[in-house]
Amino acid sequence: MLCAASAVLGPTGCGDDADALTFFFQANPEEADARLRIVDAFQRAHPGIRVRPVLSGPDPMQQVSTFCAGGKCPDVLMAWEQTYAGLADRGVLADLNAMLARDPAFATQLKADSIRDLYDTFAFGGGQYALPEQWSGNFVFYNRTLFADAGLPGPPDRWDQPWSFAEFLATATALTKRDGSGNATHWGFVDTWVPYYSAGLFGMNNGTPWCRPQTNPTHLNFDDDAFIEGVQFYADLAAKHRVAPKAADQQSISTMDLFSSGRAAMALGGHWRYQTFSRADGLDFDVSVLPVGPEGHGSGQSNIGTTGLAIAASSSRKQQAWEFVKFATGPVGQALIAESGLFVPALTSAIHSPGFAHAHTRIRNLSVLTDGPAHSGYLPVTPAWQKIDALMDREIGPVLRGTRPATSLKSGLSRACDQVLGGP
Repeated sequence: MLCAASAVLGPTGCGDDADALTFFFQANPEEADARLRIVDAFQRAHPGIRVRPVLSGPDPMQQVSTFCAGGKCPDVLMAWEQTYAGLADRGVLADLNAMLARDPAFATQLKADSIRDLYDTFAFGGGQYALPEQWSGNFVFYNRTLFADAGLPGPPDRWDQPWSFAEFLATATALTKRDGSGNATHWGFVDTWVPYYSAGLFGMNNGTPWCRPQTNPTHLNFDDDAFIEGVQFYADLAAKHRVAPKAADQQSISTMDLFSSGRAAMALGGHWRYQTFSRADGLDFDVSVLPVGPEGHGSGQSNIGTTGLAIAASSSRKQQAWEFVKFATGPVGQALIAESGLFVPALTSAIHSPGFAHAHTRIRNLSVLTDGPAHSGYLPVTPAWQKIDALMDREIGPVLRGTRPATSLKSGLSRACDQVLGGP
């Protein structure tokens, strides 16, 4: 049975199972089904441990904060790479290093099979606060039919052999179609992620990381010329070149619907979009890599998008929680994730398994997914991320609308982030 998040604190229904291990996560219906499969398999393997899955509402961070402040913190929590550090910094999450030390066989196996950058993303202040369960980095979906109709070859299928910004723009231009009034009937490119994050991806693919180091940085590279050039290129796709819709163009139809309905040839997004596009009538799609700018360093890069499983520091069921986290993030749980086709698993063996390939038979360029985690650049890990996020939304928004140049980030966003992060 799947409980709503509000039931954790409720006096009836799901809240009655006081002896059960609570597992808090966010998911759409298909993803929830996949997680319930893991829960069921775990309970068959551990009949003495009951698990109560708890589905979050639209703001999981606020719910976790409320639950934990009220002494009702879930035992196992889904953790996001951008926000877990705030919880770890406040002492909400347990340091898993102690449990790993008491379980050396599992720890050795996990490290040997893990993708190091995903694993290390959940290392903060000397502790390991979650174990990764999936890779959710971004790449490019493309419509095979629209490419063929335009007489264009398919885009690159390998991260180490990417296309350039110029090639990407030329392709998007060729795929954008307009009616006699100049209104777009088909867009070359749409973005289904968070636009001000996507702008940073293009900055990163022009040779400059978001920051150095990844964890607890005191400065973000919004004042770096190459990073700014990448942000400006992304903004110009809509504001200057008109191969992508502006925000005003999306008021009547979403970017997801534009790609699903065949009215956009390329879409930036992550694997979480795969099921939606798979269900779209008549949509023949594949995946490609992100383009690299003139200051880039060869290979294209996705982002280290990942979620993991953490254990509440206040949990009275830490050993049971540890057994569940081990199961879900270890070989058995990861194999189930691979076979579901709903996530890209975080273990190398699961990513390259026959089960994962079988779940993605319509994808010809499977290496875009299987090699994506190894070709991913990091975003900052800081307890102040929610403040940084708000600043990015405020300062990058005008750039994306074409009312300010990306160079304005040097004096605006860069300095504001330094103040939040305690930099010079």
